[in-house]
Amino acid sequence: MKRKAVDSAASKPKRQREPEPEYCDAKPQRDEDGAIIWPAPPSSMSAARDFLRECAASDQRTLIVPDKDADGLDAGVIIVKALTLLGLRPEQIDVHLIGKNSTVHDEVERQAMQAKDPKFVIVVDQGSRAAPPIVDSTETKSLIIDHHLSNEFPQRAIVRVVESFTATSSLLTYEICKALHPDIANLCGFLCVMGTHGDLGNTLKWRPPFPDMTEVFKTHTKKAINDAVALINAPRRTAKFDVISAWNALLKSNGPKDVLNHPRLLEARAEINEEVEFRTHTPPKFSKDGKIAVLRIHSAAQVHGVIATRWAGHLKSKALEIIMVANSGYRPGYVNFSCRIARSARSRDPPVNIIEALKAAANLDQGDLVKRMGESFARGHKEASGGIIPAPEFEELMVLMQIGEKPDPKPEDSGKVKTKASPQKNNLMNYFAKK
Repeated sequence: MKRKAVDSAASKPKRQREPEPEYCDAKPQRDEDGAIIWPAPPSSMSAARDFLRECAASDQRTLIVPDKDADGLDAGVIIVKALTLLGLRPEQIDVHLIGKNSTVHDEVERQAMQAKDPKFVIVVDQGSRAAPPIVDSTETKSLIIDHHLSNEFPQRAIVRVVESFTATSSLLTYEICKALHPDIANLCGFLCVMGTHGDLGNTLKWRPPFPDMTEVFKTHTKKAINDAVALINAPRRTAKFDVISAWNALLKSNGPKDVLNHPRLLEARAEINEEVEFRTHTPPKFSKDGKIAVLRIHSAAQVHGVIATRWAGHLKSKALEIIMVANSGYRPGYVNFSCRIARSARSRDPPVNIIEALKAAANLDQGDLVKRMGESFARGHKEASGGIIPAPEFEELMVLMQIGEKPDPKPEDSGKVKTKASPQKNNLMNYFAKK
């Protein structure tokens, strides 16, 4: 007898995945007259342009201090090209790349920057906090271009910062610089797109208020752009940490294809791919309430952010909100960790705020844990945060977050009686099992 065909129309439809919110649809800030403030207040944009014009006109030693990722490096190269177009001689421009496990605020980095005797310093995408001046010299003028959440800044700095995750540092820099010279849009559009894709992902929709990048995508394919981003990000993640290789490749490029065959970038990318694949299968442990999943790895490579992003796209549950990947092997005695919002939680209302969640857990401590963790705890963005804290303090944080603790039994489960499995081994399933 033939089995009756199932009516496809009557079958249960598959559950449609909830569309992810687009960055360009994020609610922008508005001024008192209701006008959109994007990507930053006009007064800040104007002050940054005036700084760059003054810097170029002075023809004095200028130091660019970009972050190590694609967003920071692309923004730094945009500034170099803009200053050169404005007349600053290339030999007057230098770059300072922050060392592994260091920040721009560390004393060793401040001294290294001061040793280059700059008259102008431009810090890009480094994050910001209350700190001494970028360099000690009172004759040095400093500009900060950043998109990380902060209301505290180094002393004596002309500050250009936006409290928005959507306007990346490369996008901010591009919007500042393209008004300075008519060639900026043509020469630096691909750098803006590369840096922005590096931070916001390669599926970004370039709709208003984002700038129109139609000409960039006519000239350069999205595949070339996204492959170049992966290559630029690779050296910083290796144990070698040769960010200078990525910087030099970008500085010499006229488009993304110019970096696609760079030997060192290809080697670094292969190294990181292998390490990510090796470490990514670590099983997660969950917090008692199921909101946080923690994966612990031990790697000399900076792969914790990549793995967190990967797991955020795959791991799902009704309660899950945050994926944390903690790396105890990147810096001896410390734990570097990266957090991402789980894809299934990105459209929650109210929205998930990683920084607030981390700080709320730390504040459960009755002692001085927050102070002992230092300034590098819960930095970055509310959507993608992380930190670097001493290993003992990290273990205390895990206890406060109740990682690995079993959830409390549900009320409806309390009345259920557990039945013991039958000790009989000769049963029907065994009868059909292969001998």
